[in-house]
This record gives sequence, structure tokens and C-alpha cells, in this order.
Amino acid sequence: MRLTQALRLDNSTRLALVGAGGKTAALFTLGRELLIPRPVTQAQATLLRSPVNVIPLASREASTDRTVLLTATTHLATQQLELADRHYFLHREADLEELTDELPAGMLLFTGPPENDARTAGLPEKLIDRLHSLANRIQAPLLVEADGSRQLPLKAPAEHEPVIPDWVNTVVVVAGLSALGKPLNNQWVHRPEIFSRLAGLDLEASVTPDGLGRMLCHPQGGLKSIPPNARRIVLLNQAGTAELQAVAQRQARQLLTQYASVVVADLPSTDLRAGEENRTSVIAVHERRAGVILAAGGARRMGQPKQTLIWRGQPLVRHVAQTALEAGLDSIIVVTGSAADQVEAAVGGLPVQVVNNPEWQAGQSSSVKCGLGVLPAETGAAIFLLADQPQTPAGLVASLVEAHAATLSPLVAPLVQGQRANPVLFDRVTFTELLSLSGDQGGRAMFARYPVHWVPWHDPGVLEDIDTPEDFQRLLDT
Repeated sequence: MRLTQALRLDNSTRLALVGAGGKTAALFTLGRELLIPRPVTQAQATLLRSPVNVIPLASREASTDRTVLLTATTHLATQQLELADRHYFLHREADLEELTDELPAGMLLFTGPPENDARTAGLPEKLIDRLHSLANRIQAPLLVEADGSRQLPLKAPAEHEPVIPDWVNTVVVVAGLSALGKPLNNQWVHRPEIFSRLAGLDLEASVTPDGLGRMLCHPQGGLKSIPPNARRIVLLNQAGTAELQAVAQRQARQLLTQYASVVVADLPSTDLRAGEENRTSVIAVHERRAGVILAAGGARRMGQPKQTLIWRGQPLVRHVAQTALEAGLDSIIVVTGSAADQVEAAVGGLPVQVVNNPEWQAGQSSSVKCGLGVLPAETGAAIFLLADQPQTPAGLVASLVEAHAATLSPLVAPLVQGQRANPVLFDRVTFTELLSLSGDQGGRAMFARYPVHWVPWHDPGVLEDIDTPEDFQRLLDT
């Protein structure tokens, strides 16, 4: 998975990177990836499937007709300037005006003048605003590194930083997990005194995941100076071991209370002397994922509301709701229609949202649209569960979520004995088309329009649903 896909970026991106532990690596990785056209050619498709997800230095010339603008409000090392296709020193606004008419394609980096042999100055706010106007005029992405960290894994912001323009629409807060378990001092943390206060940790104490989480969620920590309308993302970088990846996964739930998504990665260093190839290593994307339980049908073949039939002491729909809760979904919507009052009573006391579909007789698509219409704004995917499939295990739902976190595939579905099964996960990129469906087709039509990531599952019980009295009797007999 490319980092641009993980962050859900496009040409309208106006992004600021803050924090520590890989900002500059992320800046140049994103810049390079945003140059890759869509749809991709066969050669680019091969590149995207390989471990090296960024065009090598040797082939950068004429690699694209796109332009991406990069800049920084803080210092950049002079050796890092080589990572761009073109680099421009800006001393005053007139310098930028002279370039506007003849900007080449590629990744273009704009910095302040060199301060010494080792680094360049950051750009002042006025010049960055002019770059924003230029990006709007040529319809190019603009990426800004908005604070410094002295190349340490973690930092806390000082009073004067970060400098994030109001027009930024996405802020990525970077944190290097290599500092976990290390002493909270200036060897591992930039401004350790401020970090100590925000994280609730003593100086020289070990940096803990909980302490890092508190700092990242603090209004004067990771959330500092983020524009109100900007999308907020945490990039947990340097997650190069299975242990750190497990820590990041546990930490994601805490961070998602304040951020739209948590991306776990192990980006390469931008130190060209290291001889390391440019690559992207995104491990997982944690977002809010919802469960939508379709429980509106009239159950004509059953002759009574099947959603409320009792199995193992509870209504069928309650079993499905408890499965969704056990799987750890962030929000659960129960869509009712026929027998709405009975279905609502059947899930009473559970932390779910019940929404009634007054047009349930128009077919399943009406319930799909009804459920999507009440999802929280930052929902990354929705899993549609059926009220008449109480044998769906929570482990299957969790497996769909895990597969989506690793791939961000538009569709994730179980494959049982060579057959597609339910439930199915739909990424947010499909939501607009789902809202345009009609009749009783539900989400089935989407399988012809989007690639599917299949999750093998070996329990044939998930293929069974309850449509007739005979079906229900077989369920009772199990």
C-alpha cells in the first residue's frame, strides 16, 4: 500500500507534516507518490506491486507530467535537497514570480536560502501563502513540513510552533516508535520538559505508549495549532518489529478519539549516504469502522418477523448486534423497517443506534442508504451484516477489519468453499455509488465495479441464512 493511499490523498491535498520520527521521509515519499498518474500504466502497475514504491533517482527525469510542490517552515538538511527533482531557493516574493510561468513537471522543493553548508532556512508564512496560490493556479498538491525535531524520534511543540496555515486541509502528526521504552531525555525527545508535562511522565522515565498517546491527544501537544476543518491523522512511524506493530494497533483506539485515522509504517531514512532504496512500508491503517445491521425485511416466506425469532435465548438480531460489538466495531447501526418496534426492543440496552427505514419495501438498497446516511463523518469503512445470519462469528468480522487495515481494499469479503459469503466490508470510496443503488440489489452490484480482497473462511455455517420455517428449524437443531 502506498502512503498516499493510506492517508487518502489526492491532487487537492494541502498537507502539513508535524511531529518527529520521519517527517522529512514522509514529505519526500508523498511527493514522489503523488507524481504517479492514475490510471497507471502496466510498467507503473509493476512498480506499485514491488517493494520499491517510489521511482528511483536514476529514472526521475521525464517520469511524469505532473507537478507536486514541497516546502518547509523549518530547516532542511542540504543533502536532503537532492531528493527533489528541482530545488529553488526563495529569498523574496519576486523569486517565485519569476518561476511561475515556466515551472517544470516533477517534485519541486522550495526553501529559504542556505544558512551554512549543512542546512537551509525555512520559508516565512508570506512566501508559503504565495506557494499556496501557485498550487491552486496549477492544480497541484502542496506539502509543508511545518516544524523541526532535530532528527529525534519524538518531540513536543514549543510555544511558537507548529506553523500551520489556515488553508491546510490535512495534518499528519508523526511519532517515531523507536523511542518507546527509552528514557525521556534530550537524546530521544526534542523538548523533553514539555513532553514530560503533556505526557504525564517524569523526566528520565521510560517513554510509554500511554504517555505518548496522552501527548498526541493533548491540545498543546499533537493537536496544537491544527486548523479546525483540517483532517487529522497520526503516522506512527518506525514500527519495524512485530512488537511495535502490536503496540501501535492497541494505541490506535485511544488515538481515534481525536484523529480521523492512525497509519502505522516503517518509512526509510532520507539519508542518501545510507544507500537505502526509496520505498514505502505502510503496515496498517486504523480508521473508524462501522457495522450496519440490515433488519428491515418483511420475512414473507417465514410468515413472521424473523429478526426477532428466539435462538439460544435471544432474538436473532440481538445475536448479530452482539457479534458486531464483540468484534470491536466503532459504531453499530441497526436499520429497521417491518416490525420496527419489535426489532428495536430486541436490541434494547445495547450500545447501538437504531434508525428506521420508512421505505423498506423498496428493497435492500433503501436500507443500505439509510444506514450509510447516519454513519459518523470519519468512518473509513462499513460492514453490512444480515439480521438473519446469527452464526456469523466475531472472529470473521475482525478478520475483515484486519484485512482492510492492511490493504484499504474497496471491498473485503469472506470466501467460503469457493463462494462469496456475508458479511461484506465496503470502503468509504464505494459509499457514493452505494447511495445511488436502487431496488433489491444491495451491495452485490459493487462486486463488478471494484476489486475484492478475499478472506478465506472455513466454517460453512456463515453461508446459511434464515428464510423459511425449515431453515429456522435446522438452526434450532444445531
